Amino acid sequence: MFAYIVRKILYGILVLWGVATLVFFLFTIVPGDPVRMMLGQRADEQDVQAIRHELGLDQSIGKQYIDYLNDLSVISFYNENKDLSKYEPYAKIATVGSTKIIFKTPYLRYSYQSKRPVGTILSEAFPNTLILAFVSILFAFVIGVLLGVLTAIVNSNFLNRLTLFITTIGMSLPSFFAAILIAWLFGFVLEAYTGLSMTGSLFSVDDYGNGAYLDLKNLILPALTLGLRPLAVITELTRTTLLEVMSMDYIRTAKAKGLKKWRVIGVHALRNAMTPVVTAVSGWFASLLAGAVFVEYVFDWKGIGVVIVDALDKFDFPVVMGAVLLIGVMLIIINIVVDIIYGILDPRVRIK
Repeated sequence: MFAYIVRKILYGILVLWGVATLVFFLFTIVPGDPVRMMLGQRADEQDVQAIRHELGLDQSIGKQYIDYLNDLSVISFYNENKDLSKYEPYAKIATVGSTKIIFKTPYLRYSYQSKRPVGTILSEAFPNTLILAFVSILFAFVIGVLLGVLTAIVNSNFLNRLTLFITTIGMSLPSFFAAILIAWLFGFVLEAYTGLSMTGSLFSVDDYGNGAYLDLKNLILPALTLGLRPLAVITELTRTTLLEVMSMDYIRTAKAKGLKKWRVIGVHALRNAMTPVVTAVSGWFASLLAGAVFVEYVFDWKGIGVVIVDALDKFDFPVVMGAVLLIGVMLIIINIVVDIIYGILDPRVRIK
């Protein structure tokens, strides 16, 4: 299993290289001049050229690409005369001729607009998106598995119709429309009863400006909105898979041995039925990380989706490129974790 995980990490590095390459060339050929966006359309040409030289935009595409990969890599090569202060902290590995080989954290460069490090911008926004996605998928998983198990083992027309209604609504409502509808209904029409507001982030500031405080109730509506679609998928998948597993021979054998019903379902059937559910959960969690843009905008949730849209609007390409790479890293980590969980749930897929 260890060798398999190492191999997956190496494959992940290749995937990140492909993503970085694709993103770099896409934003290099995009029409528009980020320097003009920074300085304004009436900026002096000498100032424009000076900024372009400072950012390295006056170099050839190939040189810009090599420099970009060098900045991203943890092991980088730099000329002896190059100022390395912006890469601190770093550790010098060796010097070959006039070339320094250093070990450092990936350098995502600076925002064109705010002049702040991209890593700092993303580190402030990404935890909000991560918390929102985690709570959404946790809500979908718990309720979805519960409904799926109940509809599989309880013969109730009301429960079946309720589950069908939930799954149909969840799959048919686009996230942006569901966000508007839920915000209007629970944050405006029923605000007096729910105590929830239409907009808000994880931290709020009181009316007197005495500082930010944790406001978890603002998490309820966006998490409910994002969790609707994966809830529908997990509910139906759990129900279908559990019914299929319950008809297998080893389940009938367990029943014939006189095991209690809850033990047969919980220990034998449900564990094997969870493998495709884990796949769905991992896929949806990854998609929630990357696709919460509209929901974050509707609820004014200060996450990475809002950062990406704002950066695109302002031609702030380093921020967009850094955000895409961060999401790629998270997808790779999620896939590796899911492979490990597979081995725990189903011994047949363990790597010897």
